[in-house]
Amino acid sequence: MSRPFVIFVLLSCCIFASGQDKVLIFTKTAGFRHSSIPKGVETVRSLLNEEGILSTHTEDASYFSTDSLIQFDAVIFLNTSGDILDETQKGAFMAYIRSGRGYVGIHAASDTEFNWPWYGGLVGAYFSQHPPVQDAKMDVVNREHLSTKHLPEVWFHKDEWYDFKDVKQGLNILMTLDETSYKGGTMGKFHPIAWFQEYDGGRSFYTALGHTDESYDEERFQKHIIGGIRYALGAR
Repeated sequence: MSRPFVIFVLLSCCIFASGQDKVLIFTKTAGFRHSSIPKGVETVRSLLNEEGILSTHTEDASYFSTDSLIQFDAVIFLNTSGDILDETQKGAFMAYIRSGRGYVGIHAASDTEFNWPWYGGLVGAYFSQHPPVQDAKMDVVNREHLSTKHLPEVWFHKDEWYDFKDVKQGLNILMTLDETSYKGGTMGKFHPIAWFQEYDGGRSFYTALGHTDESYDEERFQKHIIGGIRYALGAR
């Protein structure tokens, strides 16, 4: 093999690699810690790998600096909880989203940063309470989105069903929860459970599913997650 050909191959590989999307998976907790976090990280990283998307997993909030965040095209808050960023890190994250990047929140991402209104707007709502894990019926009201186009109109799933407060007006609702199908819901007839939005220059996708280890083994949920991530990365 000639030297020029080797150099060409190496350069081509570098160019290809540099064009790959890269995602940060963030799982820091300062409140309740889900035992399913390792399973969730393993599953999400596998899904991203299958899509040719690079990923880094961390619980180190120092990643939320301008110099660090610039390498990522989207950030996933996977079962985060409590107050997890300081003021400097919050500023860097806001600038990151405003630069046109993406955010994905999974389950307890809505149980995070209750005292930061900008984040509340980004995630779309805050967790308020939940009944025990049980089966429930979801109505898929938008089956054209990347995260839901594979789903039937009605999806039965077992999970921990969040009630929300401070639900933001104008969210693009993907699925709603039928409170007549399980016990303990308090939101009534309108109970959104997954949505997306454009927010402050960036893109945001949130799903309240993902409490149990078993949920991450379900193919429908896996496709729901990766579709949401692809939306956050700018796909349509």
